[in-house]
Amino acid sequence: MTELHESAGTGPGDAHFAVFTDREDAAAVARSFSRPGTRILEHASGRPWLVGQWHDQDIVTARAGHAALAVIGCCPINAAELEGHAGRLRDLAEADALARSLPGSFHLVAALGGQLRVQGTASGLRLVFHTSVDGVRVAASRADVLAAALGAEPDAEQVAVRLLWPVPQPLAEAPMWRGVTAVSPQDALIVAADGRTVRHSRWWTPPEPVRTLAAGAPLVREALSEAVGARTRQGGVVSCDLSGGLDSTSICFLADRSPARVVASTWPGRDPADTDLFWAEQAIRSLPDVEHVVHDADASPLVYDDLLGIDDLLDEPTIGVMDRSRVLHHLPAMAERGSRLHLTGIGGDHVAWCSEAYYHRLLRTRPLFALRQLRGFKALWQWPLGATARALADSRPYSTWLADARCHLRDPLPATVATSLGWGMPPRLFDWVTPDAERAARRALNEAAESASPLHPDRGLHADLEQILSCTRIIRQWDRMAARAGVPMASPFLDDRVIEACLAVRPSERVTPWQYKPLLSAAMHGIVPDACLRRSNKAAASMDASNGLREHRADLLALWEDSRLERLGLVDGKALRRLAERPATPELRHATLYSTIAAEVWLRGLPRTTKSAAPTSP
Repeated sequence: MTELHESAGTGPGDAHFAVFTDREDAAAVARSFSRPGTRILEHASGRPWLVGQWHDQDIVTARAGHAALAVIGCCPINAAELEGHAGRLRDLAEADALARSLPGSFHLVAALGGQLRVQGTASGLRLVFHTSVDGVRVAASRADVLAAALGAEPDAEQVAVRLLWPVPQPLAEAPMWRGVTAVSPQDALIVAADGRTVRHSRWWTPPEPVRTLAAGAPLVREALSEAVGARTRQGGVVSCDLSGGLDSTSICFLADRSPARVVASTWPGRDPADTDLFWAEQAIRSLPDVEHVVHDADASPLVYDDLLGIDDLLDEPTIGVMDRSRVLHHLPAMAERGSRLHLTGIGGDHVAWCSEAYYHRLLRTRPLFALRQLRGFKALWQWPLGATARALADSRPYSTWLADARCHLRDPLPATVATSLGWGMPPRLFDWVTPDAERAARRALNEAAESASPLHPDRGLHADLEQILSCTRIIRQWDRMAARAGVPMASPFLDDRVIEACLAVRPSERVTPWQYKPLLSAAMHGIVPDACLRRSNKAAASMDASNGLREHRADLLALWEDSRLERLGLVDGKALRRLAERPATPELRHATLYSTIAAEVWLRGLPRTTKSAAPTSP
């Protein structure tokens, strides 16, 4: 088996594993997954069931009769409770209800009568992949582990697809190696007793958004409180982001109600117009037991920091590398204060707010109400009237929208209103991407469009789900990076139960031009002071991005001097080097370099993490 980088070692919060059926041929394959530090959880027969690395606090297991269950991740269930569920398990399909009932964020693995069922989270924060190794079907929580077992090279065509900005569904789910299959976050993987036959079974569907805000807010409060409680119930010291925004402030106040001692961490922005510190100080006045650490704004790493030094073990490119240094920089200070876990407010933007695209349907079902709201959005976001009318009149199904996108990859970035009221932002390729890469991306879009279905027929709910999944693809990598740095991260807003509680509220009340995050404000009323709930904006950190381009110009130039993407024929290295020398060029606005840098950094990390050869050109 291919060797892995030393960063594959695990601490709390960084469990990764492969799953095997109870068969002798599977046991033989499982042995090839073993290396120093590997842990093995066995079937009743003594054959390997789970093989990987995890910390004791990240796993709960139970066995009863012919059934066995394992919960890997964060879930406030004990072994006795899990044993009760195992004892009642008569069919693997019954595990669906169990998965939908438990709070937290976790993988659920079930074995019954020789069959396996493996699932991650509906949020996409915990994923499942599978492949066939020597005829044996193996599931895993990371795609690179399976690729290493196959000795597979990264698929250069898939690298080309990842140069799209953004990568639309379902292309964003595809692993970077041929032969490795991804399981949709809404599905569970079922492996038959023969150890070879597999199917994907839907275990989660989003709730219908029919609750009023008044009825839904208490349920959001309950779900979010339970999510924070799942991380803080053991006490000790936990740290929290406290930007002063509604999301992190809510998490901080909920953590303060727990048995844990809380350390709040605030990074003021460099921009003089940034008001984060003001709002954080407003909050801390009502948190007398919370230690408040305010960092030096000028000491915060900028966007694009340390791109050449990233050696984390990643199983796909992620734009999270752009902010890696910023995300991790304050964790040592939190560790010095005894923090065992760092809580973030990430995800609040994705679940407490929602897409304006719901108004495409509402215009047809509640026209007078929708028109009044749309006038407000038009003024708020400065949408041009003509573009707004065209976006609302566009009734193309998702498959047609995706097929049409392949013909406009070189067009300028679309108007904001078309993205806000449509199926999402149509993908683009930029000038430095080669015709070979463009042809590969077009092929992938064409193939996907032939069978693509939206995440939900309502383009608003589709947009919400896609934004959640896009966010968690980044956060799952940041979580690995943070665990490696010594302080695991957790984002309670991205727990499935919290997502469900938010999505169940009527979009007409969840997104409005007249109030900022009304659902979260209502849910946190009485917990977060009213003065804090009045904040109606958030810091953009655009100055940190533009300054980062200038200050790290030399690193970007070095990144393109020996570009792996250029070797594959996917980018024009000369064009990228010219851009690196002109960081103020308008071409670099709107994060247009992000997907390219993500792919380049990922390819550069491969020699450090595997022995497999570089991918060949598409």
